[in-house]
Amino acid sequence: MIVSPCIAPMKPGKRLRSALLAGSALICLFSAGQLWAFSLDDVAAKAKDMAGQKYEAPKSNLPNEFRDMKFADYQKIRFLQEKGVWAGEKTPFKLSFYHQGMHFDTPVKINEVTATDVQEFKYDPGRFDFGDMKFDPKATEKLGYAGFRVLYPINKDDKNDEIMTMLGASYFRVIGKGQVYGLSARGMAIDTAMPSGEEFPRFTEFWIERPQPDDNHLVIFALLDSPRATGAYQLTLRPGTNTLVDVKSRMFLRDKVGKLGVAPLTSMYLFGANQPSKVLNYRRELHDSSGLSIQAANGEWIWRPLNNPKHLAVSSFSVENPRGFGLLQRGRNFSHYEDLDDRYDKRPSAWIEPKGDWGKGTVDLVEIPTADETNDNIVAFWKPEVIPEPGQPMEFNYRLHWTMDESSIHSPDLGWVKQTLRSTGDVKQSNLIRQPDGSVAFLVDFEGPVLAKLGEDPAIRSQVTTDDNTELVENNLRYNPVTKGWRLTLRLKAKDSGKSIDMRAYLLREVPAEPGKEPAAIVADKADKKVEKKVESKVAPKEEKTVIVKADTAKPAEAKGDSTKADVAKADSTKADAAKAEVAKADVAKDKDGKQIPQPEAETAPTNPEPAKNVQILTETWSYQLPADE
Repeated sequence: MIVSPCIAPMKPGKRLRSALLAGSALICLFSAGQLWAFSLDDVAAKAKDMAGQKYEAPKSNLPNEFRDMKFADYQKIRFLQEKGVWAGEKTPFKLSFYHQGMHFDTPVKINEVTATDVQEFKYDPGRFDFGDMKFDPKATEKLGYAGFRVLYPINKDDKNDEIMTMLGASYFRVIGKGQVYGLSARGMAIDTAMPSGEEFPRFTEFWIERPQPDDNHLVIFALLDSPRATGAYQLTLRPGTNTLVDVKSRMFLRDKVGKLGVAPLTSMYLFGANQPSKVLNYRRELHDSSGLSIQAANGEWIWRPLNNPKHLAVSSFSVENPRGFGLLQRGRNFSHYEDLDDRYDKRPSAWIEPKGDWGKGTVDLVEIPTADETNDNIVAFWKPEVIPEPGQPMEFNYRLHWTMDESSIHSPDLGWVKQTLRSTGDVKQSNLIRQPDGSVAFLVDFEGPVLAKLGEDPAIRSQVTTDDNTELVENNLRYNPVTKGWRLTLRLKAKDSGKSIDMRAYLLREVPAEPGKEPAAIVADKADKKVEKKVESKVAPKEEKTVIVKADTAKPAEAKGDSTKADVAKADSTKADAAKAEVAKADVAKDKDGKQIPQPEAETAPTNPEPAKNVQILTETWSYQLPADE
């Protein structure tokens, strides 16, 4: 029993001491923070209960005036900021709502959580200015909100800026200081890019904690529902130069799924430097993200430039316990985009930082053909290897970074790919005129502090691996004095134009081994001694709806071809001579007759035995897929 300190003197001494201690504990609890009337456990209990019940699809309640409106008409419905939630409060956070309309035809329930109770934000048409729309006022009486916005003075202390939007309940967008909306995040993805069709789980109800005047974060709980899954989420929004969203998720399946996507990101890629526009356009690039970045637990970093393919493509990267992955917008120069309206140069990158061990699985990249920038055609997510049975809980926690400082995400110990440039392959003739030779050229620029520090080190070389559909006609590495990095030029031809081409490349150098120590190949995956199995690339017949293309997921020291598979399996334990042989196999080009052309440093064999050397990985792995018929 807790005794009030007010009546404690009437009790014996022992009870007095207990009462004082109890009273002090309560005071400490209230002073340390609010005791909220709601938590993630409450949402999880509801999600688990729903998972055991039959799915009930939401029903539209829109009158025709709102159902048939065009986007321009929907934009005329303006929320009155003076009617915003917490508008009269001192808290820096404010809320505004989206009205139902167009394809946003079902309402979501939005609640406020305080220290004492939970209250729904009831729909009020008086919060909106409908402009010149003509409709029966009675038609809106039973409507609701399609979503909400979060406002915060992120750029100026005296101005509230929209920093988070949750419209339509499936996707949400977040920005930091100086950013504009770009790519989106989701709670869960189900059967993305599968012939059976994708299922889009949506958030049906929210609970938002009322912030205190000095709070620098906002806590949002969300309930997710779909025909085959439910989920409970806690989103802690932390505005800043790099806005963070800490996510705690508990998911339940109603029924079995073919593919489960955790922490999905959705973006847009129309064209860019590695895949220029086929139509004359003043913009060099047009995309919300330029590539997929992955940090594996073994220390390897992978960069995969995005494509807008002619056929649906899926790439899978096997990664156990990933340290991070995300869709990044590398390249912030306005001159890359030249768009004064949409400001693609200010669109953030989104980086997923897992909390705890996620186990075995793959990072999947889905690329969908699109003819314009209005479609989100890029999806990336984590796919666990083992999916629990229906009703069994899944828990995945992670931090979402929304940033324009991509270098802060990357390891300072490795260089990265600044850009990938595509060009028509050609040969400079004796008369200095360049003659196209039917090949495709890729120029890959590596940069970073580690490369700048080494400078024009002659020991730096490239390791390039390709699949069996590739005829590599040039492999040339040059120091770039402008960026203090290196430029790798590859010219290649597809043996079968109807199939895709997979390529991987990174930079390394040979360094003398320490005296008295057995030389070994130093690779990025020191911790993990397993060699991942290469997934064969396949292209489905054109008449099929789905074209599945899986990317090579080999480790940095891996080289292609049957002759090297045994060497790759022993890469972590080989001696220096084996490591050098492996590098030499990968660093060769072929002339027009198919003969191998070794790189300059390998042309002359040494007359005296060289000292033992180690191989040091210098950069992330550039992993690129040239789509079929490209």
